[in-house]
Amino acid sequence: MQYRKMGNTGVEVSALGFGCMRMPVLEGQPDNCIDEARAIGMLRHAIDSGVNYIDTAYFYHHEASEPLVGKALRDGYREKVNLATKMPVFSVEKEEDFDFFLNNQLERLQTDHIDFYLMHALSLDSWKNKVLKFDLLTKAQKARAEGKIRYLGFSFHDNEAAFLEILNGFDGWDFCQIQMNYIDVENQATLRGLEAAHKKGLGVVIMEPLLGGKLANLSPQVKNTLDGSRTPVEWALDFLWNRPEVSVVLSGMGSEEMVEQNLEYAARSSVGMLDAAQLEMLANTRSVYQKMALVPCTGCAYCMPCPFGLDIPGIYEIYNQTVNDSRAMTVEKYASLAKQADACRACRKCEGICPQHIESSTLMPVIHEKIAKMKAELEKK
Repeated sequence: MQYRKMGNTGVEVSALGFGCMRMPVLEGQPDNCIDEARAIGMLRHAIDSGVNYIDTAYFYHHEASEPLVGKALRDGYREKVNLATKMPVFSVEKEEDFDFFLNNQLERLQTDHIDFYLMHALSLDSWKNKVLKFDLLTKAQKARAEGKIRYLGFSFHDNEAAFLEILNGFDGWDFCQIQMNYIDVENQATLRGLEAAHKKGLGVVIMEPLLGGKLANLSPQVKNTLDGSRTPVEWALDFLWNRPEVSVVLSGMGSEEMVEQNLEYAARSSVGMLDAAQLEMLANTRSVYQKMALVPCTGCAYCMPCPFGLDIPGIYEIYNQTVNDSRAMTVEKYASLAKQADACRACRKCEGICPQHIESSTLMPVIHEKIAKMKAELEKK
């Protein structure tokens, strides 16, 4: 395993971090039914192999992730890792909620402190109307002084201007977590935001390096733009490890195979590992991909459950795969859904919490109409 400095904290973190948002679940069961034996085995194997940064959050796996991580870190494993979790800022309604959530998280995680604590999924709105309104930074600094947390940061989903306002709006940040990959260089925090955080001495944690798995499962047209000497996953990870500003790259590893592959890739990672020609190739891949990307859904499922029973990420996955799938396959997948896109009632609940700011109320009728047209065309043949 390769290690990197976490900004000015003095801590060295593994190049690969274990994201606990997409753990394996028991077959046929909902997202909160994690396959504990497999998940614990995967986490401990990663730690035994040198991974020392474990990332979870209050609502991951519908609140089942933190308790699972607490179990996995028994038997001496807690002392081997830097543990990160997140304050669910969007659920805070009063100042006292900070202590309620943090104390609950410490209990779930079976620990007396959290090494890297984040304000979760900040946007300009939640920064002003949650963090500042309820004085959460003062609460966090008090928790840090008491030893309940060691380092304070924020994860982010908004635009570059919002990122810079939050970054420069508080002098006590130790680190930040941003969505970045070779597609998102001009989205959300952007590469300029990444560079600004590094310049201020913050450690930078990367999430969504594979854009919710999309960069691992490229359409043939996009995949053919990549040099076949590395897998699409390796190219995506190497793009990030190449940069000196990146401290740790999180991967939501849902299988033993993913763990093994990512450990192998991380072992040969280094700053400056890509040359100019390889970076130009990835820029070209980005250009081709953007012409084919239909909906920028990463499958995070923050939008779930839908009040009207739609599998929102599932619908977007089917729609996005129309660039790969035949019309018959698309129609078959769509027909298997319990509720199709026309069940959307434009309540916009999902739009208020979507990190990608996807306007589902507008998109769902379009998707239903397009797939219905595919079905009608097939029936004519």
